[in-house]
Amino acid sequence: MPPAINQSRITEGRANPLGATWTGLGVNFALFSANATKVELCLFDNSGETELERIELPEYTNEVFHGFLPDARPGTVYAYRVHGPYEPEQGHRFNPNKLVLDPYALSHVGEFKWDHALFGYTIGHKDEDLSFDERDSAAFMPKCRVVDPAFTWGNDRRPRIPWERTIVYETHVKGVTKRHPLVPEDARGTYAGLANHEVIKHIKSLGVTAVELLPIHFFVNDDYLLDKGLVNYWGYNSIGFFGPARRYARNQDFAFAEFKEMVARLHDAGLEVIMDVVYNHTAEGNERGATLSFKGIDNASYYRLLPDQKRYYINDTGTGNTVNLSHPRVLQMVTDSLRYWVNEMHVDGFRFDLGTILAREPHGFDEQSAFLKACNQDPVLADVKLIAEPWDIGPGGYQVGNFAPGWAEWNDKFRDTVRGFWVGEEGKAADLGNRLSGSADLFNHHGRRPWASVNFLAAHDGFTLNDLVSYNEKHNEANGEENRDGHSHNLSFNYGVEGPTDDPEINAVRERQIRNMLGTLYLSQGTPMLLAGDEFGRSQDGNNNAYCQDNEISWLNWDWQDKGDRLVAFTRRLADLRNRFPVLRRGRFLSGEFHEASEVKGLSWYKPSGEEMEAADWEDPNTRCFARMLDGRAQESGIRRPGHDATLLLILNAYHEAVEFTLPECPDGRGWVRLLDTNLAEQEDEDEPEFRIGDSYTVTGRSLLLFTLKRQRGKRG
Repeated sequence: MPPAINQSRITEGRANPLGATWTGLGVNFALFSANATKVELCLFDNSGETELERIELPEYTNEVFHGFLPDARPGTVYAYRVHGPYEPEQGHRFNPNKLVLDPYALSHVGEFKWDHALFGYTIGHKDEDLSFDERDSAAFMPKCRVVDPAFTWGNDRRPRIPWERTIVYETHVKGVTKRHPLVPEDARGTYAGLANHEVIKHIKSLGVTAVELLPIHFFVNDDYLLDKGLVNYWGYNSIGFFGPARRYARNQDFAFAEFKEMVARLHDAGLEVIMDVVYNHTAEGNERGATLSFKGIDNASYYRLLPDQKRYYINDTGTGNTVNLSHPRVLQMVTDSLRYWVNEMHVDGFRFDLGTILAREPHGFDEQSAFLKACNQDPVLADVKLIAEPWDIGPGGYQVGNFAPGWAEWNDKFRDTVRGFWVGEEGKAADLGNRLSGSADLFNHHGRRPWASVNFLAAHDGFTLNDLVSYNEKHNEANGEENRDGHSHNLSFNYGVEGPTDDPEINAVRERQIRNMLGTLYLSQGTPMLLAGDEFGRSQDGNNNAYCQDNEISWLNWDWQDKGDRLVAFTRRLADLRNRFPVLRRGRFLSGEFHEASEVKGLSWYKPSGEEMEAADWEDPNTRCFARMLDGRAQESGIRRPGHDATLLLILNAYHEAVEFTLPECPDGRGWVRLLDTNLAEQEDEDEPEFRIGDSYTVTGRSLLLFTLKRQRGKRG
């Protein structure tokens, strides 16, 4: 055990930067609190179990308590006790009996051990959260560890993939490798596992350019889940925004370096790293929640409270509390965190859980909120990918298409429209036309581009793509909530049998429907996002809310059969087609208007007769078969000149029966070459038969086709 630090050696230190900063000569400690009266720095032994000393931070500058310890060094274990008024009805919940974590901690030691001592009030007291609990919580709390951020990155460089070429792969650090047979057993489920060559090779083979990781910030397992033998698997329960979760490290004491090594290996393969981040709420819950960090440091500053009843929290997140991004110091913490992950950890972007929360001011969602403006003007953050989940449960919380220029957004309208169309819902043609075209109805304003629409069919929350065609109903019994949790409106269909079946006809239509939806995803304008495992038919046994399932329900099963081989090959072909034909990923919206410079329409729509669609066709609820033509000669950019891309014809047939489709005419065209037909279980690049203009092609029921135009000799394209 190291000797206790001599209290007399503390000096004033600096109020900036916040957190515990190793200077090479000692450690500067700085903690913001606008309403505290005193802050004590608590030092612990290396295990975090024995408190060695308490030192009052001697200075208070600009609402920051600070001090410098010349004897402290990397590895020093610490936390805080914060003094101030305990007046819940005024929004203050200071209780120095409760050890609190540094919001800027870069690393942690130990785990939470749920106990009544973690709560600032006495559980069971007649005054509820107005009571005051005097028990010491230190024995049940993790601690913070000072870190030297030095790391030899070598020649690491951010891939800087243009948005137009981006394909996102959403996955979970643990789940993606926990069952991978080629990953060493001690590395499975870790950052080191994701850095494994075989894992990266598979991801890269899919044409993916960015790996989006479910939350890896330091987070808490909810006590109610632990009581049921479950855990918070997804990780949307953050309590620290700077340190990587130790649970995903092969060696937990080196999680910091292991995460960096993972990023470097992904970058070596040309893959970007996008982090799913949760700045909208914390694990401390509402007035009945525990005091773990922010609540005990300055509750009235860190959280949005009801203006006329400050005892209670605004709950626009559905988790009990809402982080107050309107406060300048809280906004600073979030932006400091983001810059830290870019500058020190080399990540390439962020997906913001319940992003609407971050853009809320006291009056509601604001496209010119302080947070959005802070990101857009920041030279570090403006240079990485920013993706919003554009909704929350508060008033006016659904904001798809309304984020600021420069942002991309998860587009659930794409998900629901594509699912509805292929499941056979009436009246989906017009909506699908918009979704295929980059959802211009939502995003074509303020100079935003088609890539702003992050298109997806499935994500961590909901059915996998395989389960979408295998189950009519959710099956969440394993979650211990009597199947009441999770969405009930899934736009799914089992085609005759609930769950797995040996019926070859049912399996054939299921596989074709998966190919249809994947084809729609990759061949639409916008940014495609693929859920990990959907490329080989992963199932969660019908569970559409596996947030608490840290087991084989959630972990990817890499032992797929022939069906998986076919689906992986098909997914790779789709990615190849998207890369091969730039017209599928244009940086500007294509329209049906005639372009004088190129003398063509960039976008045309056709009905099975080969004639262009009219308003009545779009309005007909029974329209379930139509085609989209992208003319590669349309103007590519703001410069008025013809394009030089291929012209593509995409035919979609959601009828359960075959449709005769007349291949339409196109200027300078002399035929159509088939590139894709989802009715064919296996397709090779060399199998590209030609058809004449005006030929009638039998489009199988529930199928998708892609053709490219063969031009007259000597013509462009």
